[in-house]
Amino acid sequence: MSPSLNQSLAYHLQVRRNILALTESVSLAQLNWVPELMSNNLIWNAGHVIATQELLVYALAGHRTPSGKDFINRYRKGTRPEGEEPAESYAYIRSELLEGHQRLRAACNDFDWSNYQPYTTSFGVELTGLEDALAFNNLHEAMHFGTMIALRKLV
Repeated sequence: MSPSLNQSLAYHLQVRRNILALTESVSLAQLNWVPELMSNNLIWNAGHVIATQELLVYALAGHRTPSGKDFINRYRKGTRPEGEEPAESYAYIRSELLEGHQRLRAACNDFDWSNYQPYTTSFGVELTGLEDALAFNNLHEAMHFGTMIALRKLV
C-alpha cells in the first residue's frame, strides 16, 4: 500500500471515530431531530457518509456496495430523512462507521481497482482512481462532520 493511500485511510478512520463519538453522545430522538431550516439530521449525515464512500469507492470501480441498494438509496446525495429511523437503523450505521472502514482497508489490498470510472464530483473535483476517491471522500466526510457538530449544538 502506498504511503499516501495509507495516510488517507488513517484520516478516514479518524473522521469515522469522530462521527461515532459525536453520535453516541445524544439520544435516538436527538439523532432523528431535524432542526428548523435544516434539511437533515445527525443520523442521516452519519448514514450519508457511509453511502457516499461506498458509491465513490466501490461503485465507481465496478464493485458491489457493501450496504446494498436500499441503504444507498436512503442516504445518497439528494435524499432527506423520511421520518424517524428506528434504533436498529442507528445500530447498523454505528457499526458500519468502523466496520466499513476495516472492510475498505482490506479491499484496498484485495480488490482490482483498474476499472475505476472517472467521475467529476459536484465540487468540480475529478476522481480518476482509488487514491483520488479516498482523498476526496475524506474531505466530504470531514465536511459532514462539521455539519454534525453544528447540528449537535442545536439538539
